[in-house]
Amino acid sequence: MRFFLSGLIAVIFLNILLVQPVRAQSYGLGFYSHEVVQDKRTTLDLGLNNVAPKDNLDVSFDLAFIPNRQIYFGYILRLVGDDKQNIDLVYDNQANTKHLKIIIGEKLSKISFNIDEKILFNNWNRLRILIDFKNDKLTVFAGKEAFSEAGVHLKQSTNYKLLFGANAYRQYQTTDLPPFKLRDVKVAQNNKLLSWWPLSEWQGDVVPETVNQNNGLVTNPLWIKSRHRNWQVEQELTVAGNASLAFDPATETVYIITTDSLITYSVNSTAPLKNNAYSSGKQLLIPGDQALFSNNKLYYLFIDQKAIATYSINDQKWDKSFKNLRAETNNGHLNKFFCQTDTSIYTIGGYGQLVYKDSVKQYKLNTAAWQNIKPKGDTFTPRYMAGLGTNAMGDTAYIIGGYGSASGQQIVNPRNLYDMMRFDVKTKTFKKLFNIEVKNEDFVFANSLIINSKSRTYYGLIFPQHKFNSNLQLIQGSLDKPTYKLVGDTIPYLFHDVNAYADIYYCPRSSKFLTVTLFKQNEQTRVKIYSLLSPPEPLETPVLSYGGVNYIWWISGLLVVGLSAAAGITISRKKKKNEASRSLLVPVVPEIVNHTPEQKEQSIEADHDNKLNSNKNAIFLFGDLQLFTAEGQEITKYFTPLLKELFLIIVLYSIKLGRGVSSEKLNEILWFDKSEKSARNNRSVNIAKLKSLLDKMGHCHLSKDTGYWKIEIDYNEIMVDYHTYLNIVSNKSKLNKQKIIQLTHITQRGNFLSNIEYEWLDAFKSEVSNEIIDSYIQFSSTITIADDAEFLIKLANDIFYFDPVNEDAMIMKCKALSYLGKHSLAKNTFESFSKEYKVIYGEGFERDFHSILE
Repeated sequence: MRFFLSGLIAVIFLNILLVQPVRAQSYGLGFYSHEVVQDKRTTLDLGLNNVAPKDNLDVSFDLAFIPNRQIYFGYILRLVGDDKQNIDLVYDNQANTKHLKIIIGEKLSKISFNIDEKILFNNWNRLRILIDFKNDKLTVFAGKEAFSEAGVHLKQSTNYKLLFGANAYRQYQTTDLPPFKLRDVKVAQNNKLLSWWPLSEWQGDVVPETVNQNNGLVTNPLWIKSRHRNWQVEQELTVAGNASLAFDPATETVYIITTDSLITYSVNSTAPLKNNAYSSGKQLLIPGDQALFSNNKLYYLFIDQKAIATYSINDQKWDKSFKNLRAETNNGHLNKFFCQTDTSIYTIGGYGQLVYKDSVKQYKLNTAAWQNIKPKGDTFTPRYMAGLGTNAMGDTAYIIGGYGSASGQQIVNPRNLYDMMRFDVKTKTFKKLFNIEVKNEDFVFANSLIINSKSRTYYGLIFPQHKFNSNLQLIQGSLDKPTYKLVGDTIPYLFHDVNAYADIYYCPRSSKFLTVTLFKQNEQTRVKIYSLLSPPEPLETPVLSYGGVNYIWWISGLLVVGLSAAAGITISRKKKKNEASRSLLVPVVPEIVNHTPEQKEQSIEADHDNKLNSNKNAIFLFGDLQLFTAEGQEITKYFTPLLKELFLIIVLYSIKLGRGVSSEKLNEILWFDKSEKSARNNRSVNIAKLKSLLDKMGHCHLSKDTGYWKIEIDYNEIMVDYHTYLNIVSNKSKLNKQKIIQLTHITQRGNFLSNIEYEWLDAFKSEVSNEIIDSYIQFSSTITIADDAEFLIKLANDIFYFDPVNEDAMIMKCKALSYLGKHSLAKNTFESFSKEYKVIYGEGFERDFHSILE
C-alpha cells in the first residue's frame, strides 16, 4: 500500500508537471505528399464501429493546404462503410475550375466546388459531409455554401473507415494525395458526438480520440504543433572563404554573400536554393563585416574603410571591391538597420582590437557619405553581440543586451548587459527602458530582433557566449516591461567570436521564423538555415536553464526512475499490488502497424524473428550486450567499460525517450567527479571514439542535431531487440499470439542487459520486467483454457522466469494443468510456488490449492 500511495501521488504530480493543453494555439496534422516517395507519404487511419446504420452520419474537419508544393492532386478523404461503399473527397487541379470533388463508389458525383486559394492556403476551412440515408442524399458544407445531390444509392453501414491521405487498405489503397493539413475530425449522429480526433499531438503514431478513446493511427506524420515548437533544418551548405548574410522580408529571401557568388534561399520557391556567380569577379570579404537588404538593394558594409558596396541583382555584380583588406574587422558583431524616413543606414556598437564600441554611424544613401553621430539622452554602454530591431519605418530602433564594459576597454570589468535601449533616429537620442532579468545562465543576443509594434513585443535569439558548443534559444519579450518567455526548442550553435554569426528573420507571408548560422573553419564557412512556424509554442513546463537542456525533463525522469526502482523492489501478493508496482514509464515508441492482410503481417513478424536469430546487422540488449556488423563481425569487444556505459546511456535514452541525452546528463552520470573543463574533454574524446565504432555498423550514427546526443538507427536495416520489444509492449490492445511468441524469442537470450550493473540502469531493467509480465498476463486474459491450455502453461512459465512468485501465473498454470488432467503436476506447481512465497515474504500463502481452481 505504501508503494501504491507514493506511486499514485507521483503520477498525479507528473501529470500536473508535464501535461500539455489539449488545444494549443497551433495544432493539426500535416500530410507529406508528392514531394516525397510513396512509402514516405502520410496516412491517417481512423475507425468507427457499431454505428446506428439508419441514422444520418455527419463527418466534419478543418482543412488547409500546405503552400509551395509542385503537385496538388489526390485523395483527401476516403470514407469506407462496411467495405462495400466508398465516399471520397478529392482535389483535382487538372480538369476545370472546380477542384474539390466527391466520388461515390466508382462514379463522380455532381458535387464539385472550390475554396478560394488564398483562404485554402492561409486559413483553416471547416468542411462537413452529411450522409442522409433516409433521403438518399449527400450534402457537403464548405463555409457558408452547401452542395447536395440526391439519389446517389447510399448504403447503410455499421462500421466505417476514415482514411485521410495515402492508405494501403484493401482495394481502396492510394498513394495520391495533395499536401494538406487537417485537424478536429469529428463524427456525429443525431447531434450526438460519436468521435473527436483533435490531432493536437507533438509526436508519435497514435492519434488519441477524446469521446470513447477510439484511437487512430498515423504513419509518416507531420505534426503541426511540433513545427511551432521544434526548429527544422531547411538547408545546410559549405562555402569557400568568408560569408555574410542579408534578408529581404518582401520576397522572403535569404542572401548568402560569398567571395565568388551570391547564394539565395527563397522560402516560397519549389527550388529554394540558387547560386549565381558574380559577373564582376571575386569580392574580397572581411570576417565579421555585415550586409543588409533594404531599399530594394543589397549592401555590403566595409565598416573599417567607411565604404559600402552595392550589388545589382539583375546584373549580378558589385559596384565596388577592395584589396589588401584586414584579416578581420575592427567592428565585429555590430548592429545595423535601414531607416526609410531619411534613407540612411545606421550602425551601432561593435568590437575590435580589445575595445568595445559605443559609436553610432550614419551612411546617407543620397550623398554616399558616412558621418559619426553623437547621440543624446541616456548612456549607451559600449558593447557587441546585442540584438537590434526597428519599427516598420526604421526610425525607431530597439537594442537589447550584449557584452561590453563601461569604459569600452576589454581589460576593465567586461560583463553581460541586459538593458533595453531605444534609439530615436529623428532626435538621435538613446532612452533606457528597463533591464531584463537573468533567470540562470548569462547570455547575449543574435544580431537581429523581430519587432511587432502593434502588440508591443519582440522576438530574439539568446545564447551563452562563454561556450563553444552553445545553443540558440528564441525568446518573446515586451517592449514596455522587462518580461520575456522562452519559446520554441533550442538550436545547436558553435560559437567562436568573429568565426561565428547568427541572425533571425521573419517571413510575413509564410508566417515563419528563419534562423541562419555561420561558422568558419579551415577557410570554409558552414551555413545552416532553420525554420519555425509562427506563432512559436512556449515551453509549457518550468525551465531551469535554457542553454540546450530543459532540465525539467530530467527532474521528471528522475522521479520516474525512482518510482520504477521502487516498483521493482516489491513483488506483490495480489493483482492489485502487482498493478501498483508496475512502472510508470510509458514507451513512446509506437507499435509497428501493418494495414496489409494477416498473412503479410505474419510474414513480416516472421522476418523479425529471423533477424532476432541472426548475427548480422543487429544490436542485442537482452542477455549479453552484442553488436554485429552487416558482415556478421561482433564489435562489442572494442568497447572499453567507459565506452560501453556511454553507448548504453545514449542508445537507451534515444530509443526509449526518443530525444537522446544532454551533455550535462552524461557529465552527471560518467564524470561527476571532474571539473567542467575536464568532463568536457573526456566527453569529447569518448564521443569521438564511439562515433568511430558506430560507423562500423552502418545505418547507425551519433548526432547532436537537436542539442541532445542521440543515436540515429535505421531499423529497417538494423535489428535492435529492445526497439522490437518496445513495439510489442507499447500497445497491449494489439497483442496477438505471434507477437507474444516474438517477445519470448527476445527474452530467451536472457534478462535485459543481464551481466551489466549500473545504478542508473536499474529503472530500465525493472520496467522491462514489469512490462513483459503485464503483456503476458494481459494476453492470457484473451485466451480460454479450452482454446489453448498448452500455450497458457507456456505463458505462465515465461512469467515465472521474471517473477517466480507471480500469483496470476501460478493460478493460470494450475488451472491449465488440471484441465489437461495433469492434477499431480498442478499440485506440485502450487506447492513449489507456496515454498518460494514463504522464503520471500516470511509467511505462508493465504489460499489453498482447491480455492484457486474454483
